[in-house]
Amino acid sequence: MTDLAFAGPAEHIELLERGETTSQELTELFLGRVERHDPALNAFRVVFGERARAEAAQADARRRSGDRRPLLGIPLAIKDDTDIAGELTPHGTNAVDEPARADSEVVRRLRTAGAVLLGKTHVPELEITPFTETPTFGITRNPWDLQRTPGGSSGGSAAAVAAGLCSAALGSDGGGSIRIPAGCCGLFGLKPQRGRVPTAPSVEPWHGLSTWGAITRRVADSARFYDAIRDGGESFTDAAGREPGRLRIAISRKPPPGVLTRADAEQLGALEGTAELLRSLGHEVADRELDWGTVWPNFATRYLRGIHAEGVRIPHPDRLARRTRGFIRMGSLIPDAALQRARAQEAVDRERILGVYAEGYDVVMTPLFAHRPPKVMYHDGRSAFWTSNSISRWLPYPPVFNHTGQPAAAVPAGFAGDGFPLCVQLVAPPDGEGVLLSLAAQLERERDWPAHRPPATP
Repeated sequence: MTDLAFAGPAEHIELLERGETTSQELTELFLGRVERHDPALNAFRVVFGERARAEAAQADARRRSGDRRPLLGIPLAIKDDTDIAGELTPHGTNAVDEPARADSEVVRRLRTAGAVLLGKTHVPELEITPFTETPTFGITRNPWDLQRTPGGSSGGSAAAVAAGLCSAALGSDGGGSIRIPAGCCGLFGLKPQRGRVPTAPSVEPWHGLSTWGAITRRVADSARFYDAIRDGGESFTDAAGREPGRLRIAISRKPPPGVLTRADAEQLGALEGTAELLRSLGHEVADRELDWGTVWPNFATRYLRGIHAEGVRIPHPDRLARRTRGFIRMGSLIPDAALQRARAQEAVDRERILGVYAEGYDVVMTPLFAHRPPKVMYHDGRSAFWTSNSISRWLPYPPVFNHTGQPAAAVPAGFAGDGFPLCVQLVAPPDGEGVLLSLAAQLERERDWPAHRPPATP
């Protein structure tokens, strides 16, 4: 049963189709694991026990009648920034009293695909930080090391998937919030290109930085998940199942100007180890630093004004934590003209960064982190300004691709000497999700990271 909990959607679907398990059995398995392991992790804000059981029974009945929806009967977790009709969407706060009136579009598509919704997973307040700790809901912990963060803002979703508490989970990414927790927890996390997944009812969330997507153990699982929710493009499942061919891969180590940090030996070791593996697989791998230009301050402008926009929409801003209010004030200091300039600069920044692909490279590989994820409570009691600087020193690489809008993925890259998972970031040109999926699937076959399970949740 433990093997079943860590199998993932693609294998779960095969088992369901062969009649070797049922959605009700899967749902009971995950509900039992949530009851047993979540007190230590705090991944879920709310669990839909009886409702999930009813949805699973309905899914089994549909399968017996010949229904073959793509995610029929698969138990998923939903990030708590996403509307589910009749449920609160508190964004990690106690500042929301009214439940959502309708499902968000991405939840509607998951339901249409036949998914069973297990519950909603924790986020930091207003999804601001890449660690998941709030005064209202407490600390969410990493199943690979309970004293470290699972990342954020999709920290609850990543912790749940890594611990085998759900088949897969929905996350969102406005500055790395799918990739960061995936990287923290030894998972695969693809941020699709802007516009690939609908954001409704939100319109250009975080001034166009944010998108929604999957957090999974396996590449094929993400592909199936995305095929149920995406707009346009090729079949992600087909892309994950094919060989990538011989690719030209550029390695960029330097962080963008304006961030006073550099990747440490552990993170560079993961990068170099992956580069050697790629060469052994027949790919051409070469050093080619990205021409970052002014991409970091332009991202920061959109990010901080996005926080301000979320803060003024929250029904009871007086209930927010002091640091959250500090971030909102920082965003309020950015004038409209500066926001307009940053958004206008997006096309220039994108073309400069995309120059590497015009030179014949297919993929860029960077570190995901500058150093290992911090201990829980590392930022506790710190101001918004201090926290913002700390975040940038840890995470100089992921956010810029939210500004440019192209697809990027966190890919597991082995383990440190103490067993903590390592990762790298792969970045493709527009419409390049397919090459990321096929290359990441090749790396998964070589490294077999899904075979490794965190010690906290056997």
